Amino acid sequence: MIEDRTDVAVVGGGITGLSAALHLLEEGARVTVFDAGLNAGSHTNAGSLHVQLQSRLLRLFPNLALNVEASLPAYLAAVRAWDALDVRLGGVELARNGGLMLAEGSDQMAFLERKAEREESRGLDVDILDRNEVERLAPWLGRQITGAELCRDEGKVNPLVANSSLLAAVKASGGKLVRAEVAGLEHDTDCVRLAHDQGKAKADRLVLAASWGTAGLAEGLGARIPVMWEPLHMNITEEADYVIKHLVQHAERPITLKQFRSGRIVIGGGWKAAFDPADSTPKVIESTALGNVALAARIAPGIRALRVMRSWAGLNTTADGMSIVGPLKPAFRVIAAVPGDAGYTLGPLVGRMAADIALGNHPQLDPSPFTPARFH
Repeated sequence: MIEDRTDVAVVGGGITGLSAALHLLEEGARVTVFDAGLNAGSHTNAGSLHVQLQSRLLRLFPNLALNVEASLPAYLAAVRAWDALDVRLGGVELARNGGLMLAEGSDQMAFLERKAEREESRGLDVDILDRNEVERLAPWLGRQITGAELCRDEGKVNPLVANSSLLAAVKASGGKLVRAEVAGLEHDTDCVRLAHDQGKAKADRLVLAASWGTAGLAEGLGARIPVMWEPLHMNITEEADYVIKHLVQHAERPITLKQFRSGRIVIGGGWKAAFDPADSTPKVIESTALGNVALAARIAPGIRALRVMRSWAGLNTTADGMSIVGPLKPAFRVIAAVPGDAGYTLGPLVGRMAADIALGNHPQLDPSPFTPARFH
């Protein structure tokens, strides 16, 4: 069998892999993207563009919080990357009106004040709002909301539009997409070899953007990338008047709210789904979905009149709270590209950084804090 050869292979067709592929193509490289089309987090994402520290992370994963906090400048760079991608793709319903993290009572307000101080020191544009200021920005909120933190850097995007537009741009730029699951990688002195369920291929360089699947492929090359999956679920309502302009979170309760320009409201916030790898498909837990929607209706009473049109589950990828970007050791031709917490937000930035490393260029953000060598 004759192996297909390309300049750069990209394993993973989510937001990170496709962003890497588009940048590589625009720099003149021949690119083939390999994607299994199975449990891709990008294709189940709700479209939040997170920048501020998420209270969910601080509550559930305090051991990761310092790493995420150190990465906040990367989140600022990431939303600027989204601004550029929105222009490049002709519009993906990007809205950067800011994010509100809500408080109920003095203890939660004190938590937000402490958090805002930490974020300001990292360059974020944040303010603490009292009840009257919140009322002016979001009069649809419940009366129990006593204040909020406003992060002006945050926003939202329609992931269905973004994903399809990005894939179309990769194809229009000459990228080749192979719908196949990569079973293994081999690193030679002059190339990287791929074995997949449709055949074999080789490339001068390889961008490994397989999210939670990165660990197994890297292990076969003698590298340790300790990523894990986290099954989560989302809900989306029928259309309503477009009033929720911000990305909405809570200081203590697990909730995110955002509204697309179609009027549909996406409700999420890190509520658990079920996942059995043998079954391969994450599943919504009914009681969890009901609890998520009930909390949303408490925070925004107008939601009570809306029907939930769909609930779905997907796999979030977690590691140590920081992105993983850079060549593997000893397989230097393979460049890891795994965003840290809030992977959809960071995807375009991490993908472009990995592409620049593959091309021998200097990435727009210093990759040294994100090197996979930290796990050796």
